[in-house]
Amino acid sequence: MSRIGNRSITLPKGVTITLQDSVVHVKGPKGELSQVLPAGVGLIVEGPKATLTRAGDGKQQKADHGLSRALTANLVRGVSVGFERVLEVHGVGFKAELAGKNLVLALGFSHPIEFPIPKGLTIEVQTGQPTKVIIKGIDKQAVGQAAATIRAYHTPDSYKGKGVRYQGEYVRIKAGKSAA
Repeated sequence: MSRIGNRSITLPKGVTITLQDSVVHVKGPKGELSQVLPAGVGLIVEGPKATLTRAGDGKQQKADHGLSRALTANLVRGVSVGFERVLEVHGVGFKAELAGKNLVLALGFSHPIEFPIPKGLTIEVQTGQPTKVIIKGIDKQAVGQAAATIRAYHTPDSYKGKGVRYQGEYVRIKAGKSAA
């Protein structure tokens, strides 16, 4: 059984955490985030550590306890360090570039795909490497959703390996047709 909910969260310097009406507010050097806690989950802050508590030992309360602790730890990490997701574009002629507030992707279609950069996120494309897209932000869920949306435009092909993939993602290449 998981004991994630019982672990305390260490607060880095410059990060403050408060609970108001079952909403956790976390402020740090990179910004401010908040998360609603489910019923039965509380927060205790003691110096540089924060601990989440639960009202009972029911199955749902235990699940909510662990989830709330993980989400709160992500808020603390986001406002202090931030999150980053790196995408790689594979394929002949496939590339990415920034045009104003849009990410323009050439993925082998008849037209380029324009992805509007969501508020609160920054997207970088290295000048010497137009096949590497770096998504940064303080909200882990927003960074992950933006990366998943961009990847969904052209998921990696299992025959040639072309498409958008996460950095370090392994794509198993299948054997094509063999002549008789």
